[in-house]
Amino acid sequence: MKLTYNKHEKLKSQKTIEQLFLEGKSVSAYPLRLVYLKCGDSRKVGVSVSKRNFKKAVDRIRIKRLLREAYRLNKSMLINNDVNNYALMILYISKDMPDFELVNTKMKKALTKFTDTISNL
Repeated sequence: MKLTYNKHEKLKSQKTIEQLFLEGKSVSAYPLRLVYLKCGDSRKVGVSVSKRNFKKAVDRIRIKRLLREAYRLNKSMLINNDVNNYALMILYISKDMPDFELVNTKMKKALTKFTDTISNL
C-alpha cells in the first residue's frame, strides 16, 4: 500500500467545504478536530489552521505540513476499516506550535475515534 497524499485525495471543492462546515459532524483529539461528512466522491481530505491563532503564514504552513504528513502516514487506518466516500477536514485548534510527535499521536487518536464513530452508524 502506497502512503501518498495525491491530488485526487485533496479536498478542493468550495461547495463541498461549505457543506462540510454547515452539515458535518466532528470528533476531537485536542489539538486536532476532524470534521466529516458523507459525500458521493471518494475520500477527500483537507487541512486548515486558524489565522486568528497563528498570524505568521510561515507558522500556518509549517503546521499544515505536519498535519498532511501525519495524515499520510496514518491513512492506512481508514483504508483498513474501508472508510470511503467521506469528506474530511482536519483542523488545528491550539494556539501553541506543535512538534511532529504530538501531531502524529493525536492524528492516530482522531482517526481511531472517527472510524469507531463511523462503524457504529
